[in-house]
Amino acid sequence: MTKVLTDSRSIRIKGRSFLAVVLSPDLPLDEWLIQLDDLAARSAGFFLGRPVVLDVSDLAIDRGQLKALIEDLAKRNVRVMGIEGARPSMLEAGMPPAMKGGRPAADFEVEEKDPEPASDLRNSAPDKPAVPEQRQVTQSIVIGEPIRSGQSVIFPEGDVTIVGSVASGSEVIAGGSVHIYGALRGRVMAGSVGNASARIFCRKLEAELIAIDGVYKMAEDMDPNLLGKAVQLWLEGDVIMAETLF
Repeated sequence: MTKVLTDSRSIRIKGRSFLAVVLSPDLPLDEWLIQLDDLAARSAGFFLGRPVVLDVSDLAIDRGQLKALIEDLAKRNVRVMGIEGARPSMLEAGMPPAMKGGRPAADFEVEEKDPEPASDLRNSAPDKPAVPEQRQVTQSIVIGEPIRSGQSVIFPEGDVTIVGSVASGSEVIAGGSVHIYGALRGRVMAGSVGNASARIFCRKLEAELIAIDGVYKMAEDMDPNLLGKAVQLWLEGDVIMAETLF
């Protein structure tokens, strides 16, 4: 008898991608945890309900230390969904699964154009058909209304433009730059997928937190002379730079 394999009792399995926060601890771990506590205290709910991947690629720790670190994070309500860069000997049953293949960039690739002149290409390969030039399409979204408290805008593919203000208690996370044509009072993270050239522009700086490529700055750490003004922010090394626009 032939059995139907697509009946109502079949298990449906799908692939799906999600944006997660990647934590990359530094040694000594005790001091790093103190810095994490400081971030959590000054930005309440930053890790609440947010998927987290723990990157231990550059850490010289053993299984016991990794297990203790995961437990310390759990006490802080930081739930680790996966571990990246861990040696197989560091993992054991009950730990979050090993993860690999994470992409620190938006999901599109562009061929680099050969810098040689076209005449040289024809002389060296006369029988090769011409390849059409491939141009990178800038990915961006425009939101034509304010972002209210409690709302989140997450767009890892590129730039985000807000035609309005970003309220306290809200957040904007972009893979590229963030442009805000109003007051920035909430949290903004630009370059969230590994883009150190991303920038933040706002009409009025009153942010709770800003971050570019993982480097963050809290409200109390910002220059008071910048508050309430139109500002652009960018990254130089591990330092967030800022200047007024007008």
